[in-house]
Amino acid sequence: MTFDDEERPARRLTGPVDHGVAAVAFAVALLVLWQVFRPLSQGSQFYLIVFLAGVLPLVFLAYRSGLRLPDRLTSRLPARLAPRVPDPDGPSPSRRDLPTVADWLLAGLALVVCLYPVVPLTFGNAGGGYDAFLDRQGLLAPVDVVMGALLLVLLVEACRRTTGWILPVVCLVFLGYGYYGGLLPQTWAVAHAGLDFGQIVDAFYNSASGFYGTPLDVAATYIVLFTIYGAVLDLSGAGRFFVDLSVAAFRRSRSAAGRTAVASGFLLGTVSGSGTATAVSVGAVTWPILRRAGYPAEHAGGMLAAAGVGAILSPPTLGAAAFIVAEYLEVSYLTVLGWAVIPTVLYYLGILLAVEIDARRFKVRPVEVAAGSAWRLLARFGYHFSSLVVIVVLLAVGVSATRAVVYATGLAVVLSFLDRRSWLTPRRLFAALAAGVRGVLPVVAVCAAAGIITATTTKTGLGAQFASLLVRGAQALADNPTVVLALTVVFAAIALSLLGLAVPVTASFIIGWVIIGPALLALGVPAPAAAMFVFYYSVLSEVTPPTALAAVGAAAITGGRTVPTMWQALKYALPAFLAPIAFVLTGPGEYLLGRGAPLEVLWAGLVGCLGVAALAVATGGWLLGVGPARRFERVLAALAGLLLLYLHPVSIAVGVALIAIAVLTALARRRRTAKADPAGPAGTTSEESADQGGTDPAGPADRDSTAGGGEPAAEGKVTGSRGQESGSRGQESGSRGQEFGSSSGEEAK
Repeated sequence: MTFDDEERPARRLTGPVDHGVAAVAFAVALLVLWQVFRPLSQGSQFYLIVFLAGVLPLVFLAYRSGLRLPDRLTSRLPARLAPRVPDPDGPSPSRRDLPTVADWLLAGLALVVCLYPVVPLTFGNAGGGYDAFLDRQGLLAPVDVVMGALLLVLLVEACRRTTGWILPVVCLVFLGYGYYGGLLPQTWAVAHAGLDFGQIVDAFYNSASGFYGTPLDVAATYIVLFTIYGAVLDLSGAGRFFVDLSVAAFRRSRSAAGRTAVASGFLLGTVSGSGTATAVSVGAVTWPILRRAGYPAEHAGGMLAAAGVGAILSPPTLGAAAFIVAEYLEVSYLTVLGWAVIPTVLYYLGILLAVEIDARRFKVRPVEVAAGSAWRLLARFGYHFSSLVVIVVLLAVGVSATRAVVYATGLAVVLSFLDRRSWLTPRRLFAALAAGVRGVLPVVAVCAAAGIITATTTKTGLGAQFASLLVRGAQALADNPTVVLALTVVFAAIALSLLGLAVPVTASFIIGWVIIGPALLALGVPAPAAAMFVFYYSVLSEVTPPTALAAVGAAAITGGRTVPTMWQALKYALPAFLAPIAFVLTGPGEYLLGRGAPLEVLWAGLVGCLGVAALAVATGGWLLGVGPARRFERVLAALAGLLLLYLHPVSIAVGVALIAIAVLTALARRRRTAKADPAGPAGTTSEESADQGGTDPAGPADRDSTAGGGEPAAEGKVTGSRGQESGSRGQESGSRGQEFGSSSGEEAK
């Protein structure tokens, strides 16, 4: 079972239904490719109508309703008509998981309602084809209103099936605000003149800001093409190669297990662009290695979740919201990739430092993994990187993002024939194109439903009103412009974090941009910095308790407790929560987005790296090269990290001074410890596990024999440094403490 950031588990269709859905998805893929090189002459909105007509019915066939009929009703239905899956979380292997009659009816209704604007049939004063439908904008016929209302209901239901209840409720709240907002006291800032139902449906169904607005346009052009590219690249063997390369590259060092997980998350993320899916995929391969090395289950799950979420932040295939950033700001996708480079480096630097710290805190053991040479893997399968490079090169020479990804997809298809195991024969290519379209179904449902939010905000002016409220709230607490900006940024960060708890990443960005973005722009924050600020906080909701989906997926793999896994994921990703604030708080913050002279970008990047390192010390409780950091040093490191990320000369100087004091204090204590205990190596006493300040809730208990969750750590072939050990599943052999478990052959394979 695979998971995606924006979706609930889909049906596992079989038989003729599966073939039919795959055929329709393949036809939609061909339409998308045709649109890249031969756009439909009627315009982009006509294409979006046809695209949604092909995709929306598939949602009702591929995703369960999750609703149960009363037993007294289902017992009277024929067996072939009864719902096959009463459990909304998925079917048992023994049950058939096929669409019900209601699903087929909804799919047929969705097809009719979506195609209504372009069908050249006249229904009284309605219908008449696409041009006649556009001519009635602002003055819809009753049939138009009915069709628009039906599409509204269908999109809300499709969104509920793919993402759960929260986003549909949010959409209905905006709908209610548009209809009843005129009844609010006109002295309220959020009150408006009021809209009747016909005006609301017109804004949703027959305008550029509704269902067929920018979010759906991005999903139907950019996102679906990159999803197809990811499916092709995965079937060509790239995903397997990226994980194998990470395992081979770090197989000898003490922190190799953690480094392997992080590197695998980064490389695999370039293919998937999905945080939860990457965390689950990487965890399935690297969790046995992490367990044998001695990582507790919750810490390993947090590491996997944080590394997986980085997939949405990593060029060249950022998450879906990145394409919307490019569209809203009217810049090229390559420009957005450039903005994401330094923040991605800072994000993974924080995770890698946390990995190195945990390797020392938990005294993890080196793990010998049966893997070939990294150089041989690169020589044999390094061609998988070529399509990723081609995307960047083509974007750099001025090729559009849509054509660049199509060319890269074609290159991946050709290169697949270099490995007989991964030949993309016509049948497998058909499966890849169909899988790419099926993988984008949840995003399409979210983007189309987001039209309810954007159209209501545009029609009522809610964005400007809410931005004014946010700024006035900050001004009520302070008069200084710098303090007002800082308070507004903090309020915006909190609001985005809370919003991300409830809705998927794409919807979180859309809502955040139309509601919170105007507040930042009103205070003079440049549009790129404001957009990337909203983007990063929307993405980081994936590791924010209590609804961190990436952590939930990782916990399912490691068997760890879900809530502690969420807190560990938050610890690993904590520096990333503070870096976006640097984008908007000071002028030099834009340098972290690569916007500035090369020397300015360089010094800002170096200071940002130092700030992230200080925050890693504060959260991990360890100074690399020195030893454990007590509470005093950790407080100094936390203050230093905050001051360094402010990117002001005075704050940088104070931050560096605080780091120096923390290091000197830790060194002095290490010397005192060495004098008091000359028998042991300096800095390796019991202080390694003392005074961790509550950052290790799972605790390193029983690390010698277990690795979280009470499971034996001795599984497979382990190279240790603690002498002879005896695992519950292994036998001792040799003077180096090698343990051979009963499953070593399978793990080596």
